[in-house]
Amino acid sequence: MLDHTDDFNAFVVNLQETLKSLNIGILRIESADMEKLNFSLTIAEDLDCSGLPVSEEQICTYDEGFINGILSEHTGKKFRVKEVDCWCSGDRVCRFDVECLD
Repeated sequence: MLDHTDDFNAFVVNLQETLKSLNIGILRIESADMEKLNFSLTIAEDLDCSGLPVSEEQICTYDEGFINGILSEHTGKKFRVKEVDCWCSGDRVCRFDVECLD
């Protein structure tokens, strides 16, 4: 039987493969606190904004909701997802801080 961490790891691997195969982006978990369900993650080659010119606008609000929804559905918990770095602000990946609210 899988424990909570193994189940989540399998979920992340499946999500990474799915996002890449659909050309949505390349997901990477930079850090994870599994007890609190807080994460820092990046999406490279993000479908929403990779290749766009540098802008002052926040581009990845869809990604914030997408990540929030996927994690909420998988865990049954509420999350706050905030983009902290973006391709459109000059970074090479979009980075998100994820905090479990439950």
